Amino acid sequence: MHVAGFWPAFWASWLVAALVSVGLWAITAGQAGTVTEHLLRVNRRFRSTVPRTATPGVVMIQIDGLSAPLARWALEAGNLPTLGRWLRDGSHTLTEWHAQLPATTPASQAGLLHGASDQVPAFRWYEKTTGRLVVTNRPKDSALVESRCSDGRGLLAGGGVSVSNVFSGDAGTSLLTMSTAGSRGPSGYLSTYLLDPFGLTRSLVLTVGEIVKELYQARRQRLRDVHPRMRRGGWYVLLRGATNVLLRHLNLAIVAEHMMRGSPSIFCDFVDYDEIAHHAGPARPEALAALEGIDGVLATLERVATAAPRPYLFVVLSDHGQSQGATFAQRYGVRLEELIGRLTAGVPVVATRDDEQEGRARALRTDLTAGPDPEPEPDVEAERDPEARPDRPDSPNSSARPEIVVASSGNLSLVYLARLPGRVTLEEIEERHPGLLDGLTGHPGIGWVLVRSREHGAVVLGGAGRRRLRDGHVTGRDPLLGFGPHAAGTCAGTTASRTPATW
Repeated sequence: MHVAGFWPAFWASWLVAALVSVGLWAITAGQAGTVTEHLLRVNRRFRSTVPRTATPGVVMIQIDGLSAPLARWALEAGNLPTLGRWLRDGSHTLTEWHAQLPATTPASQAGLLHGASDQVPAFRWYEKTTGRLVVTNRPKDSALVESRCSDGRGLLAGGGVSVSNVFSGDAGTSLLTMSTAGSRGPSGYLSTYLLDPFGLTRSLVLTVGEIVKELYQARRQRLRDVHPRMRRGGWYVLLRGATNVLLRHLNLAIVAEHMMRGSPSIFCDFVDYDEIAHHAGPARPEALAALEGIDGVLATLERVATAAPRPYLFVVLSDHGQSQGATFAQRYGVRLEELIGRLTAGVPVVATRDDEQEGRARALRTDLTAGPDPEPEPDVEAERDPEARPDRPDSPNSSARPEIVVASSGNLSLVYLARLPGRVTLEEIEERHPGLLDGLTGHPGIGWVLVRSREHGAVVLGGAGRRRLRDGHVTGRDPLLGFGPHAAGTCAGTTASRTPATW
């Protein structure tokens, strides 16, 4: 055989690899058999070196952002065949649990992995004692939060493995995890994965396909004028390909290897569905397709378990749900911080600006490189006064701080009177900013406002009434009416948190 030169041979080999990957996917209809055989082959060295044991291990797979109602619907529609088979066989049961405020991944994982969800009041929050914004999708901040949560006896202590989580759960091995990203040197998994011809070509082909799908599906939403909808351009196009293909495949390879190593416990967060659902909508076709992909991962791991040195039990869980709806600004034409500024007669109000979806890419980049990612200090944008930086180390009463800081996470907003120390009472708020509470509770886009009164303790305010959480006494119309049976307990739990609170 005659080779004309290096580059023609190089590109020919890539073309063949790509065609083989596409062909295998088409022939197998996306089934995981070929992938399973490959994972077993690359991990075959552990079969002779790892002693077998009858003591079972546990693999915990988190499907990020999947609500119980949508999970039931997907099961009935056949979108989750592996989970459906497990339920029919009786090996698993479907149990619904209620995520308290805040319904976010960091809070749920702090509870699941460390038993300390009360240390996480939101996805991002402002700490008055230090004048600092804490954002849990930044490795430095997630490490700080974990140091407050951990007692060294987390869920994964004693030889467990943490993969792609926010917190490590005190795992001995922590990979692609935000709280440990970059702290233990670069991970060798990416270089190993890139040197794997099958894994690399398959991931690249499917990543390109995912990017093309996103461009098409986003354009289709725009042409059909689907509402509500989010902006689906810029870096998100590449981010979807990275999370829905590359990160999923990398997570699968890591979990499979540690199963073959006989690790006693593994916890891995798959963010594919959550990533797409945030931008396309939780029940849209592209989000449901991501669910099918994660179900395929479960089928692959089930097959890997048959060759592992110990039996494995599988736990599949979610951290929070989602509901579809327009944003506050889309529906009412004004941001919350702008509304607060109007209600306080032009008092400077600053609000956080941070993309929640950047965290995965940041942790991936940090954990796979030689050193910590050069991340900027978390900050808020002082739209009215650029010199007013809330993260300056001034005293709580310093005039250098803005009067009000707004930190929003999903449908939850924390509002801070930043120049006053501690939790500000209802009476202080009304004295300092008359009309603010009435204006907020009277707005149709705000369900209720939770504050603390000197006389009555925690109080939930609504447009036509208020409820004391201490004794359940309601004046006027109950503001929690229509928010479900857990609303009062959730609010009470929030006020008991040791973390910096609203207002």
